[in-house]
Amino acid sequence: MLRFMFVGDSMTIGSAGERTWRYRMWQHLRETLGDGGFAVVGPRSTLYDQAAGAPLSHDYADADPDFPRHHLAGWGEGWLHMAPRVADALTRDPADVLLVSLGLIDLGFYTNAEQTAANVRAFVAGARSANPEIRLVLLPVIPNIRAASDAPFAAEVARFNELLAKTVADLDTGGSPILLASPPPSYDIGTDTYDGTHPNASGERKLAGAFAVAMAQAWGIGAPDTRARELTQPIG
Repeated sequence: MLRFMFVGDSMTIGSAGERTWRYRMWQHLRETLGDGGFAVVGPRSTLYDQAAGAPLSHDYADADPDFPRHHLAGWGEGWLHMAPRVADALTRDPADVLLVSLGLIDLGFYTNAEQTAANVRAFVAGARSANPEIRLVLLPVIPNIRAASDAPFAAEVARFNELLAKTVADLDTGGSPILLASPPPSYDIGTDTYDGTHPNASGERKLAGAFAVAMAQAWGIGAPDTRARELTQPIG
């Protein structure tokens, strides 16, 4: 049984009344691996409650009662925050595969591209200290609405994504492989988000699809690749 842990920021934890891309990924894994073929683990389980300003909600929209809500994601948290936490999280809840979507909040508020890339390396080291055979799938930062009007920020996002690709190439090993997922080619912040940053239903599917395609192509997890790509298509 493969154990997956979702790691991310506000796009991954989601807020009250959402399904989240975690839910879409769980559906895909259940359809392709079967209920007994995987587990979802993590030290947290809530959604962010925007009214309370804290991760207190359990109000997942129309979620299957079997959906495992476990994760390591936080509203306003990035590589900077998760790097010192991942080892403890994996010690508490052992996992085989980390699906990671981080970086936008780092670049927006905390660190520049180079500093953020250094925190990626610290995160990987922390994860491997808890599980030397951990597998990781990392999603590049998808530019949001701020990048459309803030050229320096857009350049910082592009620079970080270049450094992330180099970091993956440097740190990838046979014993602990790292994949760099490709951003969904049809992802559009105008139609796949509800505010220019956070995914709506179609965005959730496409983010899940990015991870599904990467794992299907490289590791044969959730194969065939054509099944994984179904998630990346616009909802018709």
